[in-house]
Amino acid sequence: MKTIVITGGTAGIGKGLGLHCLGRGDRVVVIGSDPDKGRRFLEEARAIGSGERAEYVQADLSLVAENRRVVAEIAQSHPVVDALVLAARYYRSTRRETAEGIEHNFALFYLSRYLFSHGLADRLEAGEQPVILDLAGPGADLSAMNWDDLQFTRDYRPDRVMAQCGKLSDLAGVGFTAAHPGTRIRYVLAHPGLTATGFTGDYNEADAAVVAGMHDRGQPVDAAVDMLRRHLDNPDPEPLSAYMQHTKIDVSGAPFDPAAARQLADITRAVLSGTGQPA
Repeated sequence: MKTIVITGGTAGIGKGLGLHCLGRGDRVVVIGSDPDKGRRFLEEARAIGSGERAEYVQADLSLVAENRRVVAEIAQSHPVVDALVLAARYYRSTRRETAEGIEHNFALFYLSRYLFSHGLADRLEAGEQPVILDLAGPGADLSAMNWDDLQFTRDYRPDRVMAQCGKLSDLAGVGFTAAHPGTRIRYVLAHPGLTATGFTGDYNEADAAVVAGMHDRGQPVDAAVDMLRRHLDNPDPEPLSAYMQHTKIDVSGAPFDPAAARQLADITRAVLSGTGQPA
């Protein structure tokens, strides 16, 4: 029996993957902020006869302290983690900082992924075929990085912010493999295409109208799950791989520049240490 940990696992693609894995006999731990969604996930798990293998952890993963708490709890409860799915996200039309003073998207979409992947690396190494599946939009140009103002304290535009989130995941994957040389863990960046999820977020009127249209055009969640499950079952042999739907992306080119990944890693350590500046 495999143990699968899913951030953002109470809705959308994360939830779909969680129920799929439960249905085939895995143990699944989902993390989400909404206790009602957590209860519904557990109810659906029981309905398919998998309630004893389903676990919900309530946490606000936009908070560094909460990420660290949950990672420590999982590491204590589960000596082996076979797969980590990073799916947490929350769209914001206007800029918001967390209680810790970090821009919300940078905290939730990026820092949470960083903390979970590095924090559970030793548990993943104990797995038979360990994999980190990061649901993002890989392969865009590095120009999407707003290096002078990563947290968009000036000129916050959600389209630019979300484009940078994809690049943050790309560089996080590069940085993870560099930080864990010789690792058995496979880091997979994947985008299954437009999918009719709940598109959770805080939208202004114009953005809400756009999202409604995207929902109408999106593929069913089951189609996305069917596309992604192979990365959990049989990830590519190289340490880092990336996919836009079924198309594999070259991770040796400029969008995955190791120097940029090191720069981001330095900034990340500074943010997590509370200084806000690279050491």
